Amino acid sequence: MKHCSALAAVVMALAASPLALGACLQFDGSLQQGGFIWGKVAPGSVVTLDGEQLDVLADGTTFAGFGRDAAASAELVVSGAQSCRETLQVARREYQIQRVEGVPQKTVTPPPEELERIRREATLVANARAPKLARPDLLNSVLAGFVWPVEGPISGVYGSQRFYNGEPRRPHFGVDVAVPTGTIVRAPAAGRVTLAEPDLYFSGGTVILDHGYRLSSSFLHMSEVSVQVGDELQAGDIIGAVGATGRATGPHLDWRMNWREERIDPQLLAPPMPKPMPMP
Repeated sequence: MKHCSALAAVVMALAASPLALGACLQFDGSLQQGGFIWGKVAPGSVVTLDGEQLDVLADGTTFAGFGRDAAASAELVVSGAQSCRETLQVARREYQIQRVEGVPQKTVTPPPEELERIRREATLVANARAPKLARPDLLNSVLAGFVWPVEGPISGVYGSQRFYNGEPRRPHFGVDVAVPTGTIVRAPAAGRVTLAEPDLYFSGGTVILDHGYRLSSSFLHMSEVSVQVGDELQAGDIIGAVGATGRATGPHLDWRMNWREERIDPQLLAPPMPKPMPMP
């Protein structure tokens, strides 16, 4: 894990900050674009990141995520028994860019008759991610570490982007694992199911698992959805099976993660993908 010390708080305070001097917290996690970080402050503190108030649990745990194109720095302010101000330096990443020419336009742009369905399904997904589940028990399991929902070759990575016929498509916000149709998909950490749809236009069989405090995992293109909205899952519980549903070119699991409105990289919260066992 990468660690972000709070030594910069001293520098910021000397630059006329009204808050107290001192390193009042230290973060674990990945302080980079697509990363997720967590740490502890004095219980009862108020914490903001670039003016947005963060959740602080009863024991003082607080956390934040950074999107694909997050700015190079973010202003963290802690007010309370131990106050400080710190400028977090967010590491920049280089993303894979692929340019494909001569692609028929109908294969990259949805037909007009599907636009209403696409809008309706986008609302379903947004509503599934909107509730704030105050579940510190779930969050504790998240901080203990994720497991891979499936194991296999990684065929697509977070942040990559394609240009079709010179026009940019939306970046890829998940990690793809190429395994056969029917491979069991398991929960990477505890959570509550907030979306379970067998056939969305873009993502096919889709499940959203809320880990608490608007940190969630999404599982896309599944051939089978084995859970229902409201189900409480533990790490390792079955979610469904891998497929190639929706707009997919072959069987794989697309695992994505969100923190609030930010799309973060699941690979930064999971251990290295286990190497395949050698053939006997």
